[in-house]
Amino acid sequence: MTRTIHEVTHSEIDFEVPKGACDSHVHVFGPAARYPYSPTRAYTPPDASVESLLKLQHALHMDRVVIVHPSPYGADNRASIDGAAALGLDRARVVAVIDPATITDAELEAMHKGGVRGVRVNLESAGVHDPAAAAKQLQTASARVAPLGWHTQIYTTMEVIHALAPVMKTLPTAIVIDHMARADAAKGTKQPGFAELIDLIGSGKAWLKLSAPHRIGATPDDANTTAIAHAFIDANIERMVWGTDWPHPGGNRRESKEAIEPYNPIDDGRALNRFAGWLGGDAKKIKQVLVDNPALLYDY
Repeated sequence: MTRTIHEVTHSEIDFEVPKGACDSHVHVFGPAARYPYSPTRAYTPPDASVESLLKLQHALHMDRVVIVHPSPYGADNRASIDGAAALGLDRARVVAVIDPATITDAELEAMHKGGVRGVRVNLESAGVHDPAAAAKQLQTASARVAPLGWHTQIYTTMEVIHALAPVMKTLPTAIVIDHMARADAAKGTKQPGFAELIDLIGSGKAWLKLSAPHRIGATPDDANTTAIAHAFIDANIERMVWGTDWPHPGGNRRESKEAIEPYNPIDDGRALNRFAGWLGGDAKKIKQVLVDNPALLYDY
């Protein structure tokens, strides 16, 4: 039976999802009257409530979830941390956005108690493609959160990874790369940055999110996208996590930053089934990525 959540119909799951499975990449938005967006945001999303997120969790048979703080809020993490509190810290964790220059140690400690286990450096949405500027952001953010045992999550492109790989190796935290590194699936495994990222994953320094394959290929099911997924998994399955990217912002159909931009209508049930297919339906491997890896990375 399919489930309709937030106006999107999701396919029924066609394999046994292991107990403790985690969706490692979602967002919550709104209500906007309570959690106002940053005036410097690039887009304005519709509300996507904790209640809708919990319905998705149940539809996908997920027991755990990681709320990744989205860019329209800037460094105001209240919506994400309150969302985790509403879900309960037995279920939810948060990856926050901080201003390393102004945040205090006491504020970081309070965020840790609220379920935060990582800091996100969103180079792509912020338009940071200069390697020197990007390196400084990564080093500063990573240094602030390393004492808490957090990781540094990075949303960027393969070109920036190519330039920053030596810097990433020296960061005092683990690294988590969003959305299959925004690799261009059509360019295959020889594109700049791919070998460096495989080396980071293989060494255990970097983790990779097998999320949002629609962002990298002509379709999420095409052969090129599947080949990229297999290359990452083969590099080190112990450094893979999976996520939906619900509610799928980034439709890029915006008239202005004030106009409400609709979400991409992604079938997350199909996405989870596709992921299991990448692993050949192997129950041990599925548990590794959905349960064991996120339990370690997010401190469940």
